[in-house]
Amino acid sequence: MNAAHMSAQTLTQLSYLVAAGLFIVGLKRMSSPLTAVSGVHWAGAGMLLATIVTLAFMGASQLNLLLVLAAMLVGGGLAWISGKRVAMTDMPQMIALYNGMGGGAAAAIAAVELYRGSAHSTTHLAIALIGGFIGSVSFSGSLIAFGKLQGLITKAIRFRGQKLVNLAFLVATVAAGAAIVAGMQSGAPVVSAFFLLALALGIAMTLPIGGADMPVVISLYNALTGLAVAFEGFVLDNAAMIIAGTVVGAAGTLLTQLMAKAMNRSLGNVLFSNFGESGAASGAVTGTQKAIEAQDAGVMLAFSQKVIVVPGYGMAVAQAQHKVWELCQLLIEHGVTVRFAIHPVAGRMPGHMNVLLAEAGVPYDLISDLDEINAEFDTADVALIIGANDVVNPDARTNKQSPIYGMPILSADKAKNVIVIKRGQGQGFSGIDNALFVLDQTRMLYGDAQSAAGQLIQAVKAAG
Repeated sequence: MNAAHMSAQTLTQLSYLVAAGLFIVGLKRMSSPLTAVSGVHWAGAGMLLATIVTLAFMGASQLNLLLVLAAMLVGGGLAWISGKRVAMTDMPQMIALYNGMGGGAAAAIAAVELYRGSAHSTTHLAIALIGGFIGSVSFSGSLIAFGKLQGLITKAIRFRGQKLVNLAFLVATVAAGAAIVAGMQSGAPVVSAFFLLALALGIAMTLPIGGADMPVVISLYNALTGLAVAFEGFVLDNAAMIIAGTVVGAAGTLLTQLMAKAMNRSLGNVLFSNFGESGAASGAVTGTQKAIEAQDAGVMLAFSQKVIVVPGYGMAVAQAQHKVWELCQLLIEHGVTVRFAIHPVAGRMPGHMNVLLAEAGVPYDLISDLDEINAEFDTADVALIIGANDVVNPDARTNKQSPIYGMPILSADKAKNVIVIKRGQGQGFSGIDNALFVLDQTRMLYGDAQSAAGQLIQAVKAAG
């Protein structure tokens, strides 16, 4: 090995180390809304450095380098265009899609190594297989999650014996992988079967999962994508991939645990319980929902001292975040104290409501999470629920027969008055009725969230 090659290798590894540091700093800063944007910039700088160094010292032929650059140009261009055009309300499905692309890329790396039989040892081969398996499951599962979030798949697909089918896919995939490691064959058929079975497993695992569990599913596949990238980093002997994949995998795993904890459910329960399939009966409530007109609700808000707003997926669907903030600004001008309460699994991805409120310009100091805000509902004159459902259901505290019993909720039922903006009398994602909606202090303002917020704005102005 000549001195020039050693110098290039040393420079590459040092650059990867710096890039890894930038990834970690970026991830740390992304943990707070105040520094999240700069965190993205830090992590982006790390990725740019790692990419430039890899291209500079990859030792590829001119043709291969041109192909890589062309692929980056096409992919980067599509990402730029789609990123600029996507609505904030569609961000969950974009994240699911992009996350799937990461898993697919890791699986593609494994496929190339396996098809050309370039593994140096049994360990090297096993690592490539594990990364390929995880990446394939993440890829196909994320695509199904995208379809559900985009409305292309409108129902959770469940059938008798589904778990056995999933187990059969898993066993067959492991058997194909074991055959490859054992050297029972060196051709393409079993390798192809391995990847097809892994892709099928990702689809089969995700199809029965309902919309209520999408935050956990997205976090899980994010973690799997990171792990797949880390494994393929070992295959390619690329330190940047190993470190970046490990960091993403660890962060995704922690986030998945937090999401599951916020629902008081284990990951296995999310993946295999068919949650919500029979929840309506065990979660039935007695009582009648009482409607209120926008004019009366506006008067109630205008003459309150403290209002806590609880946004949910209904606000996202109606793209009502700007109207809601306009209403809150009007209340603040009237001397009303306004706070926003965010549940960890509100919406369809972790931080979904925070993203929407940030887009509308809501100051960060008005936004609180469940642990910070729950004690304040006792002092609130009005809890304004906008499209949220399961995350404010008091049955989670009081009804041991409810499927969501034990799930931490926002204590909106402890406010003096509750106004719920809802399109109809339907159930939430969990498939159960909400006891909050029939309480004595609760009034239902039926309609689209954006339209209802506009009516409340007019009513508050008239009351002032």
